[in-house]
Amino acid sequence: MEKNYNKRSEKDYGILRSIFYVLFVIFVVAPVSKLMYNIKIEGRENVPKTSRVIFAGNHVSYLDPPMLTYAVRKRVAYMAKKELFEDKNPILRFLAHGLGGFAVNREKPELATFKTVKAVFNTPWSLGIFPQGRIVKEPVIKNITKGFILFAKKFEADIVPVGICGFDGYAKKLFEKNMTLKIGTPISYKLDEDEIVREWARQICEFTGFENQVEQTELVNIS
Repeated sequence: MEKNYNKRSEKDYGILRSIFYVLFVIFVVAPVSKLMYNIKIEGRENVPKTSRVIFAGNHVSYLDPPMLTYAVRKRVAYMAKKELFEDKNPILRFLAHGLGGFAVNREKPELATFKTVKAVFNTPWSLGIFPQGRIVKEPVIKNITKGFILFAKKFEADIVPVGICGFDGYAKKLFEKNMTLKIGTPISYKLDEDEIVREWARQICEFTGFENQVEQTELVNIS
């Protein structure tokens, strides 16, 4: 029987998972970020006080979710590809489940996914999405899917761009790498869909120095 990885309820984001999440960030993510990647954070003043917000970053590595969480200082439930929950690496599978992530079918978003997003927003957690849909190594922003905008408009949640800058490989020793996470100004869910995508791409490219190849004709409607 196929497992349903996209179904979560408010109970799944209760006190026990919240405690585990916070402890993981404090004792694992923070030391790794500081000691291995010399991480710097800019724009924390742009993080809304409300939890009903979507943090949307560019996607360069498997480190993106924990580092984005460290940057915004909020509990964030990440939407991830279904394959991650069935990965051969048991650590990735454990973290995907244990830290509140849930799956999304990018070709055909399911009703259960919308119900899970609603459950997240009924708690003090926020939503995390990577609009590129996959890890992209090229310094280019293009072919952005519009699925994250569907959730923003459905649940009236503004989108906060987060630029993940400077990643050039995984660190193997202390202070080997240097990364900066830049938190942008919130984008209103009330804007036109294409305008939201263009503004997200503009801020991300301004932060990262990536080439902006987002064109209106490129925008696709799948999640």
